[in-house]
Amino acid sequence: LFKNLLEPICLQLITDSSEDKQILLNEIISIDNPQNHKWLVFDRDEIGQVADEEFRGYDNLLAFRQGHPCWRKLTDPLLLSKDGEEVIILDPDLYFPNRFKFEPTLKNGVLLMWQKPNCLFPPECVWMAINAGIPLAHHVDIGVAHFRPPIDLEWFDWLLGQLGGASMPRKMHVEAIVWAAIAMRIGGGYLNPRQWRCWERSQPKRVMLKLGVSGVNLLKRENLTAVKCFHAGGEAKWWLPDAQRAGILDVVSHELDQPSQILPFEELTPQMYALEQRLKSTVRKLGYYKLFGGG
Repeated sequence: LFKNLLEPICLQLITDSSEDKQILLNEIISIDNPQNHKWLVFDRDEIGQVADEEFRGYDNLLAFRQGHPCWRKLTDPLLLSKDGEEVIILDPDLYFPNRFKFEPTLKNGVLLMWQKPNCLFPPECVWMAINAGIPLAHHVDIGVAHFRPPIDLEWFDWLLGQLGGASMPRKMHVEAIVWAAIAMRIGGGYLNPRQWRCWERSQPKRVMLKLGVSGVNLLKRENLTAVKCFHAGGEAKWWLPDAQRAGILDVVSHELDQPSQILPFEELTPQMYALEQRLKSTVRKLGYYKLFGGG
């Protein structure tokens, strides 16, 4: 990111403990920063002091922030930004292979990555949202999100209550359900998957892994010459360092400084989701996931 981004940013890293913060401080100082990008590091408790004030009276929001660490990708950027300010949330398992500019952040609405089929999980929370009449975007990926605060905190707190409140399953991918609801609430669209690509654990890749093909060699098959951002979700995140050291990810850097087309959100209907769950159940019963993983 520091090497290839063609526009200035202030990178704000959010981590858990004060010990984690110190590790990040030591690491980031050692990273080459040719564009002299600004950066800051915060731990959970530092931002928690702001949360206690800003989220006062919103019990579901306060409980949500204390849940899975990934959920703080939704709460803490709201506490570190001003209304109308451009906010781009980045997962740590992203790779930027070419010199690039981010897409322009919308004045209203959110931009999210696209992933097939979706990462909405667990099913009981998805059904809670559907049964409460809460529209959800289909195919959302949680690697990147652009938006401009504020988000209606009263509605946000209500949404979290509909998903289970303090008793919500402490699952990482609940984050995707919340983003899917925000997407349909405030509008926006998908970042173009040709330039904002997510790792897909497709059937051919599952077979190759089962046959002993290394993850590094699977990444070698990815064509990243026209990609602004590659989200190495799932197990692919653990292959990135070795692939980078092997020079596989250091493609000839192109300059991708023009905005790409934003695609409209597609709503997940109850019928679509029921069909997806029936297919998963059938595949599970056939033993597919025991053989190839996932599910």
